[in-house]
Amino acid sequence: MKDMINAFDNLPQWLKIVLALPGLDIVWAVYRLCRSIDKQNVLGIVLGVLMILICPIIMWLVDIITLVVYNKVLWID
Repeated sequence: MKDMINAFDNLPQWLKIVLALPGLDIVWAVYRLCRSIDKQNVLGIVLGVLMILICPIIMWLVDIITLVVYNKVLWID
């Protein structure tokens, strides 16, 4: 799990932004869920599952903005 998290963290910024586009943003929802599972954060796990359901509707724009500004996705960890 840590290898996957590190792989996503080390992606080039342009690829991270492409993965944040509508339809592909589910990748970042799964990333958030895996990150919370790795840290054993129960609230993060519950929110991560909810994000998989609502991510295509709301979070793609937030992900693009945070990736452009901070080069990482927004999460509670």
